[in-house]
Amino acid sequence: MKFGAMVATKIDDWKLLKEAEDLGYDHAWVPDSQMIWSDCYATLALVAEHTSRIKIGTGVAITGTRTAPVTAHSIASINRLAPGRTFLGIGTGHTAMRVMGMNPTKPKAFREYLRIVRGLLHGEEIEYTLDGQTQAIKFLHLDRNFIDIEHEIPIYVAANGPTALKSAGAYGDGRISALSEPAEMTSASLDQVKAGAEEIGRAVSPDFHTAALTTGCVLRPKETLKSDRVVDECGSQVAAAFHYVYEVFKLTEDENLVPPAIHDVWESYCQRVEQMETPEEKRYLELHEGHCSFLVPEERRFVTPEAIQTFCLAGEPDEIIDELRRREKSGLKEITLLPPMDYARNVFRDFSELVMAKY
Repeated sequence: MKFGAMVATKIDDWKLLKEAEDLGYDHAWVPDSQMIWSDCYATLALVAEHTSRIKIGTGVAITGTRTAPVTAHSIASINRLAPGRTFLGIGTGHTAMRVMGMNPTKPKAFREYLRIVRGLLHGEEIEYTLDGQTQAIKFLHLDRNFIDIEHEIPIYVAANGPTALKSAGAYGDGRISALSEPAEMTSASLDQVKAGAEEIGRAVSPDFHTAALTTGCVLRPKETLKSDRVVDECGSQVAAAFHYVYEVFKLTEDENLVPPAIHDVWESYCQRVEQMETPEEKRYLELHEGHCSFLVPEERRFVTPEAIQTFCLAGEPDEIIDELRRREKSGLKEITLLPPMDYARNVFRDFSELVMAKY
């Protein structure tokens, strides 16, 4: 099992990921959400210059906010600073799109985006369409080392639904899941990945990477999932899960999409959203406040033990290790922690000393 550290992208907090390297973490992920955080590539450049071992990359780059050639060029620029330890995490866009009141990239366009990025990063000349015009494109001046595509840049696709999972199999080198995907779902998701690879005559490599995004808290003696420190360290991740589920529920009105762990408070949460000061047509400007960065006080009551247990990795060290081993057997290769900003150092340190050291 590998361990990843992800942080809310704050350009002057790059030192957190240097500290993660010193603590033994394997991957450093920097998210891309332009309306709420700093720029991911500027931050990655600083991380690249101040680290030497840890693998670094986007967590995840968003297809709806940059063209495919720009994304390929940006991550290849980072690879010039950290050759052979750069990866590209990529997804359709949750907050990056939704906090502008727009939807994530649709599956067909996402698949095409992945095809273009993969082709460019493999040094190919490919057909690219922009604003209805199609042309052959490729990177130029490669001998001048403006970018680095000589050292492989693996593509890790953010995917939970069946179509995205198949796209991950077709054009990805790995996959990252959201909402702390349980072990029983991981093997089923990998079946979809393999099916997507087979559709284009590709086989999934044994080293195909699999990661799950969450956060967690290592319990101290006499602590429970109701303890203030546990809520502090898990709260922003739980709240972000509520925000995501609400967005999906709003589109479908399908209550089956609401996880059982939050059924008891779901109606109360929906009332909380309806009572927001922002007018309904602009509610996207308020809905995602604090996203994976801090917990809004009004949402603390929704961080229940059941929600923590579902969306986070919290427990005594041996309990966390047992759960990770169970997930590893199902095909998971990395657990990626995204703690709230004010508690990130504590979470990274505790997992390093109390979980990673014993794993």
